[in-house]
Amino acid sequence: MSVRKSEARAGVLFASPWLLGFLVFLAAPLVASVYYSFCEFSVLKPPIFIGLDNYRDMIHDPILWTTLYNTAYFTIPALFFGTFASIAMALLLNAKVKGQAFYRTFFYLPSLVPPVASAMLWMWMFNGENGLINIALAKLGGWACWVLELVHIKPPTWLVDIGPAWLSDPLWSKPALILMSLWGAGNAMVIYLASLQDVPTELVEACELDGANFWGKLWNVTIPMISPVILFNSIMLLIGSLQKFTDVYILFPQGAPAQSTYFYIPYLFDNAFVYHKFGYACAMGWFLFVIILVLTLVTLKISEKRVYYGGD
Repeated sequence: MSVRKSEARAGVLFASPWLLGFLVFLAAPLVASVYYSFCEFSVLKPPIFIGLDNYRDMIHDPILWTTLYNTAYFTIPALFFGTFASIAMALLLNAKVKGQAFYRTFFYLPSLVPPVASAMLWMWMFNGENGLINIALAKLGGWACWVLELVHIKPPTWLVDIGPAWLSDPLWSKPALILMSLWGAGNAMVIYLASLQDVPTELVEACELDGANFWGKLWNVTIPMISPVILFNSIMLLIGSLQKFTDVYILFPQGAPAQSTYFYIPYLFDNAFVYHKFGYACAMGWFLFVIILVLTLVTLKISEKRVYYGGD
C-alpha cells in the first residue's frame, strides 16, 4: 500500500505543473467569465452584478445580429468548399505519380504560414488595381473578348471591366474571405490523405471486379471508409470558421466596408478591449459556446446513420 501511495504521490508531483497551469490559465478564467457575464465589468472598476441584463441586451443589439449573419454567410460556403477542396487534393495526392512528396509538401506549406503574414499577402493579392487576382481576371477577360470579337460578337461591358474591388465593395468582401479560406485547406488535406491510405485495397479491388468506375469506387467505398474523418474535419472547420478573427481584423478593420465583414469574434474583441464592456463580451463568449455546442450536437445526430465506423 505504501508503494502505491508513493507512486501516486510521484505521479501527482510530476503532473503538478500541468495541473497548476490548467487551474490558473484555463479553469479559473473559465469560471470567472461565467460570473462576469452576469456583471457590468470594465476592469477599471469592480464588477457589479446585473443578472441577465447582458443577455437581454444581446437580443436587442442590431450589430450582434449583423455579425452573426456575416459569420453564417462565411461559414456555410467555407465549410462546403473547404471540405471539397481538401478531399479533392487528398485524392490527387494519393495517386501514384512522380514527385508525390514534392506535391504534398507544396500543398501543405500554405497552412504553415502565420495568419498575419498570410493576411498581408492576401491584402496585396486582393488589391483592386494591382492585385494578382484582378490582373489574372483581366487577362482572362481580354482573351474572352478577343474570342468573341473573332466571331463578330460584341463583348459585354462586365467582361471588359472584369476584376471586382475585393476589399472595398460589400458585395465582394465576404466572397474574398471565402476564397482566402481555401488557402489553409492543406491542413485537413494531410488528415484526409492519411485516412485514404487506410482504405482496404481488397474493397477497392472487389468494386473494380464488379465493373465500377472511379466515381463508383469513390462513392461506394472511399467516402464511406473515410466518413469518420470527414465528420471530424467538418466539425473542426465549423468551429474554426465561427471563431474567425485574425485575417478579418487585419484585412477589414471595424468590419469595413459597411460592416459587411464584421464577424462575431471581432465584435466580441471590440466590446472587451475597445469599449471595455468585459461583462458583455463574456456573455457573448458563452452565447457563442452554446451555438457551437448545439451545431456540433446536431451534426453528430445527423451523421449517426451516415458515418461508417470499422467496428460497426
